[in-house]
Order: sequence, then C-alpha cells, then structure tokens
Amino acid sequence: MNITITGGTGLVGRALTKALLNKGHHVYILTREVAKKSAQENVKYASWNVAKGIIDVDVIKNSEYIFHLAGAGIADKRWTPKYKEKILNSRVEGSKLLSNTIRNHATKLKSVICASATGWYGADKNSHAFIESDNAADDFLGEVCRQWEESLQPGSSPVAHIRTGIVLSNNGGAYPKLTMPIQYGIAPILGNGKQVMSWIHIDDVCRIFLHAIQNEQLKGVYNAVAPSPAALTRARA
Repeated sequence: MNITITGGTGLVGRALTKALLNKGHHVYILTREVAKKSAQENVKYASWNVAKGIIDVDVIKNSEYIFHLAGAGIADKRWTPKYKEKILNSRVEGSKLLSNTIRNHATKLKSVICASATGWYGADKNSHAFIESDNAADDFLGEVCRQWEESLQPGSSPVAHIRTGIVLSNNGGAYPKLTMPIQYGIAPILGNGKQVMSWIHIDDVCRIFLHAIQNEQLKGVYNAVAPSPAALTRARA
C-alpha cells in the first residue's frame, strides 16, 4: 500500500517507516528538506512546508493511508512565548493544510491516523485514571492537543487520534535525556521524584499504528500508553 507520513524524519516517524517497509508498504515522507535526503528503496521524499502552504498534491492523491505526526518538538527547546507559539502553530496549521489538501485531492484515501498526546489531560496525572472522553486540561498542553485534534478535518475520511504518552527509545527522545546523568554516576531527582509519567515504548507505538491501517474503519480517540504509569524515579531506573 502507499502510505504517507508527515513528521517522518522524527523519532517515531523513522521507526514507523522501518516498520511499514518491513511489511512491504511504499512510504512517502513529507519533509521541508527533500534535497538533503538520500534515496532509499520504497521510500519517496516529497515537499511539505506549512509556513509556505506547500504540500505535494500528487502524494496525497496516491495515498491510501496518512500518518500525521508533524509538529515542533515539545522537549526540544525552552518554552519561550515564541517557541510555545511554534509548538501550537506547527500542529494546527499543518493539520489545516493537510485537511484542505485531502478534501480537494485525495481519491484513494482510506483513513488518517493523527498523533496526539496525553498532554490533553494536563500535568496532574495523580488524581485518577484518565479516559478518552475526559475534557482537555485548562493548561498549555491541553489547549495544544485540543486544537491539534480539532483542526484535522479531512472530510469523509475516517480519523483516528492516537494520544501517546512519553515515547521511550534508546535512539532519541526523552529516555536518553533522563538516563544520561546516570552514566556519569549522577542520579538527580526531578522535582520530588513522585511525578507520574504516562509512557509507551516506541515499538508499541509502531504496533498500534500498524493496527490502525489493518482496521481501516478505526476512528475516534485512543490512549496509547503502558498499562501503568511510572514515577520519574522508577521510569529512569
């Protein structure tokens, strides 16, 4: 099948691309840096620039499934007002651009799978077990996730929003940052060490995404986390 990924050069996107190729799919990766990407069998890099309203229409026409993962990294930089604006706009404006292109040009599309985050539920993870029908938190990440999900409106195509916890991988993301001090014999405590972290291993994220294309009528919102959250000190151990 022909499958498109936005955000395909990020941590999850790279792992998902590998998983899709292992299943025999053809992958299109929408990126701002097409010229810098090396050729790879069954992978095509195509233009995508949200700020300029650029997207490769032919890729969308040929896609049977789209994974929408693009967005500025939550943990990449300090949250200045300018970077918070980038976190929000990269998701919302990207979703709007993708939605408009799908509505006007997609002819083979079976479904769209969109990344979201457990940031929907806010920073308080201790009060109770959250479920998909809970309201978005009244804080920055809650508002980002709410607008992110609401801005994806691809017409008649089914949409599944996958709210992932912190994705753990040895290849990048949060885990190396949490564990790096331990390599030098230092184990700093973040806050009081009891803050709860909803997490998921990157292999399980990919399995969930693969499940979504095996069940093309899958739609709605799904939490993608390990069965039990962990305190920061335990998650790092």
